[in-house]
Amino acid sequence: MKAAVSTESGLQVLDIPTPRPKPNEVLVKVRAASLNRADLAAARGTGFHGSMGSPVGLDWAGEVVEVGSEVQGGFKAGDYVMCAGSGAYAEYAVADWGRTVPKPASLSFEEAATLMVAVSTMHDALVSNGRLRKGETVMIQGASSGVGLMGLQIAKLLGASFVIGTSTNAARREKLAAFGADLTVDTSQPNWHEAVLQATVGKGVNLIIDQVSGSVANGNLNAAAIKGRIVNVGRLGGGKAEFDFDTHARRRITYVGVTHGTRSVDELREETRVMWRDLADAIAARNLQLPIDRKFPLDQAVAAQAHMRANEHFGKILLIP
Repeated sequence: MKAAVSTESGLQVLDIPTPRPKPNEVLVKVRAASLNRADLAAARGTGFHGSMGSPVGLDWAGEVVEVGSEVQGGFKAGDYVMCAGSGAYAEYAVADWGRTVPKPASLSFEEAATLMVAVSTMHDALVSNGRLRKGETVMIQGASSGVGLMGLQIAKLLGASFVIGTSTNAARREKLAAFGADLTVDTSQPNWHEAVLQATVGKGVNLIIDQVSGSVANGNLNAAAIKGRIVNVGRLGGGKAEFDFDTHARRRITYVGVTHGTRSVDELREETRVMWRDLADAIAARNLQLPIDRKFPLDQAVAAQAHMRANEHFGKILLIP
């Protein structure tokens, strides 16, 4: 089969053997796959999701062609599914049954391919780790990314009373209201947290989902409410920074770090289970959607990653085998 694999010199499209499913896996003919930031590191075999010589890619949608002997959930050949795992940049990919869900008939394969990583990541951050309660205020740092746009929507869907989205790009900030942002903030501005405090009548936000970290870490502490929660999902703005321990203690903030890279198979299955329990109906009703920025054929996977690296897109970038 054709696949885009990681090499020492970066991503390369090669002909490799079609994978065979393990007993706990389904083999899926990929109809569409979407790009994620983690794929850029994986293309050189680095990061949690990198494995030299293996196909890159974390989420996809397609048709089941083979089912392992220990697969649960009633999956069978011919089923249309959405998957999260590894190896999505390929004509065929395998996924653990616990990270596979039925594709709603209301969604195209291309629409479905944009969702699994985004909905799982943000449901886990907002609900499982962030303990979001109806009526609370939420801020999504890095809200113009695909995962960030999904965070805005899930927060609104689950009853957040006021949702703030941040982006340093003015054109992207203008688009965030359509995805649920009641206020947008430019975190490149000095003392940006003051706009958050003003909008919340000096209280700060109850829950911050941080995809940026480093450059905004201390601003988050100042923007959080007393007894607020911060969930650190990503570090695109830097993996290290000075940390204001006094503000952290004074505001009694709960600070939680999350990643998929150190979770067990059972933990990943549980993440998918509770996400699907809470969000399946909204997904089928098309209430949680991501815009598609651009589509590339699989043999142009290198160009697709270059488009992502240029950071000029809004929404998801797709590969079509």
